[in-house]
Amino acid sequence: MVMTFEQAGELLDVMAETFPPPLFDGLNGGVNLLEETVPDPEFPPGEMYVLGEYCDGPLGRYINLYHGSFAALAARENWDAGTWEEELRLTLSHELTHHMEARGGLHTLDDRDAEELAAWRREYREKE
Repeated sequence: MVMTFEQAGELLDVMAETFPPPLFDGLNGGVNLLEETVPDPEFPPGEMYVLGEYCDGPLGRYINLYHGSFAALAARENWDAGTWEEELRLTLSHELTHHMEARGGLHTLDDRDAEELAAWRREYREKE
């Protein structure tokens, strides 16, 4: 099933309220669900998608989640409502961790993300 943008937004709003409020301190741009589909530019189209990102720059600190990317995976992998909830929760948790680490001057998750992406690149090239 593919949730509509509105359905995913409502689920995300309810879900965000279950997280401890201090996790959102300093997140002056909030959590944004955007309609875009964001393919990872390092992989062929349709292979890998960016689900979310933590942004920390001149416009402030905020989290973007990309509904179109979730929807593309949901269609490809035949997600049910439970999978949508799990994937949104995991992605929001992941991006909030980036936020908390950035506030503390840490980059452990950034390093782990880079290692995982490098491993996925190697795995993908081996399949070619």
